[in-house]
Amino acid sequence: MGRSGKLPSGASAKLKRWKKGHSSDSNPTIYRHRQAARSRFFSRPSGKSDLTVDAVKLHNELQSGSLHLGKSEAPETAMEEGEELAFTEKSSGTFLSGLSDCTNVTFSKVQRFWESNSAAHKEICAVLAAVTEVIRSQGGKETETEYFAALMTTMEAVESPESLAAVAYLLNLVLKRVPSPVLIKKFSDTSKAFMDIMSAQASNSSTSALRWVLSCMATLLRKQDLEAWDYPVTLQVYHGLLSFTVHAKPKIRKAAQHGVCSVLKGSEFMFGEKAPAHHPAAVSTAKFCIQEIEKSGGTKEATTTLHMLTLLKDMLPCFPEGLVKNCSETLLRVMTLSHVLVTACAMQAFHSLFHAKPSPGTLSAELNAQIITALYDYLPSENDLQPLLAWLKVMEKAHINLVRLQRDLGLGHLARFFGTAMPCLLSPQLQVVTATTQSLKEILKECVTLHMADIGSVTSSASGPAQYIAKMFRAVEEGLTYKFHAAWSSVLQLLCVFFEACGRQAHPVMRKCLQALCDLRLSPHFPHTAALDQAVGAAVTSMGPEVVLQAVPLEINGSEETLDFPRSWLLPVIRDHVRETRLSFFTTYFLPLAATLKSKAMELAQAGSTVESKIYDTLQWQIWTLLPGFCTRPTDVASSFKGLARTLGTAISERPDLRVTVCQALRTLITKGCEAEADRAEVSRFAKNFLPILFNLYGQPVATGDTPAPRRAVLETIKTYLTITETQLVNSFLEKASEKVLDPASSDFTRLSVLDLVVALAPHADEAAISKLYSTIQPYLESKVHGVQKKAYRVLEEVCASPQGPAVRFVESHLDDLKKTLLDSLRSTSSPAKRPRLKCLTHVVKSLSAEHEEFIAALIPEVILCTKEVSVGARKNAFILLVEMGRAFLRFGSNQEEALQRYLILIYPGLVGPVTTVSCSILALTHLLFEFKGLMGTSTVEQLLENVCLLLASRTRDVVKSALGFIKVAVVVMDVVHLAKHVQLVMEAIGKLSDDMRRHFRMKLRNLFTKFIRKFGFELVKGLLPEEYHKVLVNIRKAETRAKKHRALSQAATEEEEEEEPTQGKGDSIEEILADSEDEEDNEEEDRGHGREQRKLSRERSRAWLKEGGGDEPLNFLDPKVAQRVLATQPGPSRGKKKDHGFKVSADGRLIIREEEDGDKVEEDGTKGEDEEMAGLMEDVGIRTRKKRKQQKEAEEEELEMPPQYQAGGSGIHRPVAKKATPGVEYKAKKAKGDMKKKGRLDPYAYIPLNRTKLNRRKKVKLQGQFKGLVKAAQRGSQVGHRLRRKDRRS
Repeated sequence: MGRSGKLPSGASAKLKRWKKGHSSDSNPTIYRHRQAARSRFFSRPSGKSDLTVDAVKLHNELQSGSLHLGKSEAPETAMEEGEELAFTEKSSGTFLSGLSDCTNVTFSKVQRFWESNSAAHKEICAVLAAVTEVIRSQGGKETETEYFAALMTTMEAVESPESLAAVAYLLNLVLKRVPSPVLIKKFSDTSKAFMDIMSAQASNSSTSALRWVLSCMATLLRKQDLEAWDYPVTLQVYHGLLSFTVHAKPKIRKAAQHGVCSVLKGSEFMFGEKAPAHHPAAVSTAKFCIQEIEKSGGTKEATTTLHMLTLLKDMLPCFPEGLVKNCSETLLRVMTLSHVLVTACAMQAFHSLFHAKPSPGTLSAELNAQIITALYDYLPSENDLQPLLAWLKVMEKAHINLVRLQRDLGLGHLARFFGTAMPCLLSPQLQVVTATTQSLKEILKECVTLHMADIGSVTSSASGPAQYIAKMFRAVEEGLTYKFHAAWSSVLQLLCVFFEACGRQAHPVMRKCLQALCDLRLSPHFPHTAALDQAVGAAVTSMGPEVVLQAVPLEINGSEETLDFPRSWLLPVIRDHVRETRLSFFTTYFLPLAATLKSKAMELAQAGSTVESKIYDTLQWQIWTLLPGFCTRPTDVASSFKGLARTLGTAISERPDLRVTVCQALRTLITKGCEAEADRAEVSRFAKNFLPILFNLYGQPVATGDTPAPRRAVLETIKTYLTITETQLVNSFLEKASEKVLDPASSDFTRLSVLDLVVALAPHADEAAISKLYSTIQPYLESKVHGVQKKAYRVLEEVCASPQGPAVRFVESHLDDLKKTLLDSLRSTSSPAKRPRLKCLTHVVKSLSAEHEEFIAALIPEVILCTKEVSVGARKNAFILLVEMGRAFLRFGSNQEEALQRYLILIYPGLVGPVTTVSCSILALTHLLFEFKGLMGTSTVEQLLENVCLLLASRTRDVVKSALGFIKVAVVVMDVVHLAKHVQLVMEAIGKLSDDMRRHFRMKLRNLFTKFIRKFGFELVKGLLPEEYHKVLVNIRKAETRAKKHRALSQAATEEEEEEEPTQGKGDSIEEILADSEDEEDNEEEDRGHGREQRKLSRERSRAWLKEGGGDEPLNFLDPKVAQRVLATQPGPSRGKKKDHGFKVSADGRLIIREEEDGDKVEEDGTKGEDEEMAGLMEDVGIRTRKKRKQQKEAEEEELEMPPQYQAGGSGIHRPVAKKATPGVEYKAKKAKGDMKKKGRLDPYAYIPLNRTKLNRRKKVKLQGQFKGLVKAAQRGSQVGHRLRRKDRRS
């Protein structure tokens, strides 16, 4: 994109310039264009229009092409081809009808890319019109076959290159639609005509005709059947096409190469049932490429070689195995030339071969292995960036493909590759280290992980694939030596992936590495602690903690002489990564250790060693925190849980410090460790032991100063355990709990706690127990104790919310009783009980049918008033219930709009009641408008908007606030056309607000005005509002303009700073191969313009550097590794430009990233979506809480209502005139004269501040007095000091 601030040449003379001294004048008094634009929106144009019948006629003639304006002919730029459906249809007249009435959709491309000033297009349309006229005159139906025959006849008759190009372009379009039998039958004549044109146009300066003829030839060959390729003439025609792949002109060469690819990959017989393994022309294509490369391989520029390598990149996976071998040998030979571009193209060809994952008929495992072995001779230098990256990527794909073909052979080669790639981590180039790490990780994931189950155990003495895995691991393990210290982060990443892939089977050979990692962790100032912990954690996950602790013991037994505990860091690592292991290992190893440490801590506490006691107590607590990880999908629940259950029960009841951890472990075991039926039954068997303990704990009051977290954890554990508890046991618990509730001796806390337990038990009981429970809690629904009443509604809510089972059957059988109970208890419902009551009503309404409509109508007044409840949860549930009742009405009626209207009629009476009812009704209608915006009729919404506008005249703030919220949602929801009818009504209602209302709701009004201005324009809104609002409107317009300009500048800056991405090559799919090759053709002038830059870039890319020998050692050109001395990157320190990430950087190199507040995020066009608007309204109601705005933000919003203050800046009259602070003023004493010393600062010894203005000669006499006074004061001070010293000496 062009840089902002620049004007095109010649434009500066056309701009109006202001007079001298009037540069600050703004806001012009001429509004001609704005008035013209505004008049077209809501009213008919007031002025006389220039649109006449003659102007329309002239426009039509220009579009049809019958008039020529004499403009310069544009080059052919848009003759792209495209595949369309092969059928014809009758079309109406279009802008092309003056030249051609062609009805075949094959030529729709011509119409889509029409350009009236293009000579090539005019020629195409003229040819198409003539051919269409000929076909119609002979009674044809304008089929593809008829056009094919007519265009072939026309091709033989035309003489000019322009006409030939037009005919060839049309043929290129129609050939793809012609039936294959027609092209097979006419192959001889058609191919002969094409060959004649190709030979005639081969040396012509114009490329258009030849390009399209080559494309036609490729389409013709692609349509032939398999038998046709047995004839020599077919191969002869194909060789003619193939010969143009080395043409000097790039457009022709590209068309020929694309045609060859489409023939070999996309011939129709290659997709049939009897498709051959390879195309019959593949052999001749491969021989041609090899011949051309050998013919020109030794030349300096190697242009033809590069062209052939580009073709081989797409064709190599299509050749048979023998030819793939010959082509590979040829590629390896040309790579010995040490030509940078040739080597890069050859690497691309190998990469495409391996990436295609060809069948063994194309690339056998042996040939794949031979290519890998040969590529080791072309290993670039570790400092040669781009070639080394390409080599690593090719080798990665080669090894992945080899393992796919033959596992054992591939794993054998992987060991050597790991040994070769690891030294690349020593490269000073960060990209090389990253690419090497990524390649090795990808190989481990693709080649090793999938086969470890078949390989089995890996030991140091193993043979076969297991031995290869051990060698690979030893190569990576060597990276822990100090030589690789700069790349330890990458080595640790590799070890992490290795542990994940092979840890379960290869842990015997990994123990030494684990010990080395632990020793490295203890080294002082080790910088990669997090990566090392991640690697050890991966070992814990794959091997299991038992194996890891055998290799690196904890070295903690309770009898330590010192309290260093060097391996204690293993406990958090095991806690975060242990899973799918034996639960019995925790029972046999960690439980005794935790008991020992606990007893040690108690002994030390009794002895008075508080610090040492705390350390041991922390260690035993850390050991207990491992339990949830051991309970994550353990392998031996059925056999080992019974040995752990008693200990867990004791810990829950007697160890308050472990209660939360043990409860978490039980929940994890039930949710993630009881997938098998046997495991589930085993844990469920202990429910009768655990649940009473948990019930008793929950019933105990929280001690003063304790947190309620353990109590919540106990309740969650009870709910989780009840999911696997037998129904009979649940019924017995529920019966006992009901008796406890009814017991008069129970305290309020006990009754509330037991009701919480009843809430957890109720969904899991049978129908008879639920019926009995309902009878028990029914009196409590009208209890005077608010807490008890709320818990009773919670019980009813849980019963009604159950999706299946006995609870559903209970609700269905007791529906009438539930309705009566809920209606009768309406008057006695307390405010805290509203939330569960509304939730319960929501579940009941979901199960109602049409005959219960009266029940819903009776609930509406209560629900509407609950939208203003104190509790946030009650307000939220009220809105949910409103929507659910609306959906119930939609279920009841066949016509959705009428059903919704019946529902709204029940809400309308609230608009004429008390103030609170009016406000709540408006809120309810606002929410329903948003939820059912697509179902409400337009007339209904408009009627609502009119009524709400009338309510804006209310003197109550709550009503006005709700009305403004409704208008805000209506602006977002309503269509602009329908909203436009009521803009005047809304603006008049807002304009009549009192001064107090306007000040109180200034921010809401500002947001509304912003939305109206964005939809209908500034002038319209300004004209409909009174004078006192105009200042705010002008401020809004300026703020919008500034914001829009700021977004545009930010986006432009971002686009300029982004690095140019490399051009993506075409894909390998057959659809992309068969797609048109002329999608993005540059015109001739652009080609010439970019030619010099391309040649310069090509020279830069083809340059190579020779790395000299070290010291006085001469360079040996007979060395087999001499190829590594040829570099594509200039040796020496890099002078790369630092990348700007858009963030500030601190002094120590850290990025400074400032997060924006959520409320400040705006979409690109400056508008918010419907969901954001409704979310903002709900925040106003109080349903969703938002973080308090900062005072700075509030100040900024207040400032928006004030005109911007002028700030001085510049020169002349605009210069800043404020006096600068005097240097040293911070040392000046507040009460006394002179300076004073301050703590933490330098002493104030600056007698006269340095100022360049004091060099002025005219002020010399004035400034001399300062120095005289300073010298006299110094002399007086020295004399006093001299007298004092003399007096001291005398004394």
